[in-house]
Amino acid sequence: MESETIISEQFYSNNSSTISKQALNGSFFRTNEKAKQIHVKRPTSPIGLTIIIATFLLMIAGVCSVFLLQDEFEQFHFERIASTWGLPFLIITTILFFYQTGVFLYSSYLYLRYKPIESVSDELLPTCTIIVPAYNEGKLVWDTLLSLADSDYPAEKLQLLAIDDGSKDDTWYWMEQAKAKLGDRVTIFQQPKNQGKRQALYRGFKLGTGEIFVTVDSDSIVKKDTLRNLVSPFVVNEKCGAVAGNVQVLNNKSAILPKMLNVSFVMSFEFQRSAESQLGSVLCTPGALAAYKRDAVFNCLPEWINQTFMGEPSDIGEDRALTNMILKQGFEVRFQRNAVVLTNVPEEYKGLYKMFIRWARSNVRENLMMAKYVFKDFRKESKFGPRMLFLNQFFKIAMTYPFILFMFYFIAVHPILFLSSTFLGILIFSSFSMIFYAKRYNLAESFWAYSYSVFYTFSLFWIAPYAIATANKKGWLTRGL
Repeated sequence: MESETIISEQFYSNNSSTISKQALNGSFFRTNEKAKQIHVKRPTSPIGLTIIIATFLLMIAGVCSVFLLQDEFEQFHFERIASTWGLPFLIITTILFFYQTGVFLYSSYLYLRYKPIESVSDELLPTCTIIVPAYNEGKLVWDTLLSLADSDYPAEKLQLLAIDDGSKDDTWYWMEQAKAKLGDRVTIFQQPKNQGKRQALYRGFKLGTGEIFVTVDSDSIVKKDTLRNLVSPFVVNEKCGAVAGNVQVLNNKSAILPKMLNVSFVMSFEFQRSAESQLGSVLCTPGALAAYKRDAVFNCLPEWINQTFMGEPSDIGEDRALTNMILKQGFEVRFQRNAVVLTNVPEEYKGLYKMFIRWARSNVRENLMMAKYVFKDFRKESKFGPRMLFLNQFFKIAMTYPFILFMFYFIAVHPILFLSSTFLGILIFSSFSMIFYAKRYNLAESFWAYSYSVFYTFSLFWIAPYAIATANKKGWLTRGL
């Protein structure tokens, strides 16, 4: 992600003596204070309140329109069934609807049974290597490294490695500042040129000495108990090969998009991954915070670093790929809700859609990889969970183009019916996210669930079909200054 503060290397080389230790420490404490206030209830800004009110007016208009246009809806329904493609499409979508409903209900049951593993004692905690790859993160990497060093984890069991991946800004300067403050507690490295996040992580894996590897993005802040909570599942479950952390939005008070994403992230992690964890099959350990058993990593390290797609080296989706390869070995992958990391997300539309394109392309690639082993005897325990999750992802990808074509047809033939049914659907399906967030945190922020659904439906619907069509394209997309 882009750095919040970019100051040239020349400025620092000429003025580094004017930056006091107190100022550097003050920055870290301000960041920690911000981290504590992620879900604190605050008055909604006038712009935010206007957006939420407008969202509800649109949904209410949709409900009223559906009620008033019932005859038109019935006529469209009969016309669709009478067409050559209409009845088969209706049968397929009905089957998928009941399948998705079943998956959702089962996931809800799994969520209710989920409990994070409590932290084990200092004596039982394994040795741990933390790898922080950084590229053009500026001062954010300083905040990340100090938050990690401030963790409630035995210092003698912690190895902290920071790797500058050929940054073009002042990232290396801030790594040096962290090294000057932390001394032997952190080791810093500089790649000779920008080679990509996967190569930086690979260097960390090869240098690391810990029993557990932890990867942390360089624009993220961990809470004091995050590390010990993250690695505890490895101690109590020998079948555990990887653990996903709980990612929340750090900059959710600074712009509208992060406010929306904050609610979305809570649903994605605290609901979805909790359910996946009960199946031992979390599909993706996030780059912002994840832990891996050393043996599980080295069993697939050559395959991972040399991974290709359609003959080209893979330079995206390193987190999803590593998770996939660990699942393939028969290990379980778990989620720790009590291992919280706070990370920055894009604040503008361009940065957001680029991030989503990268994620969607990775999803397409890794589902193809997963298809090669998921129906084989890849682990001794039940394989129902990973197979169900795979099919759920597969059907979403397979039906992307049929649904897009139907959407355009619906808009062309009956635009009013499309808009009214869409807003009614958003009201119904987003209510679960809203209630879930309100129950977990606070009511005021939960209403962003509706605004996010409206925003995604009308401005980001094209991500999935575009990502499928361009799944072979390389490039991180959001690694510039």
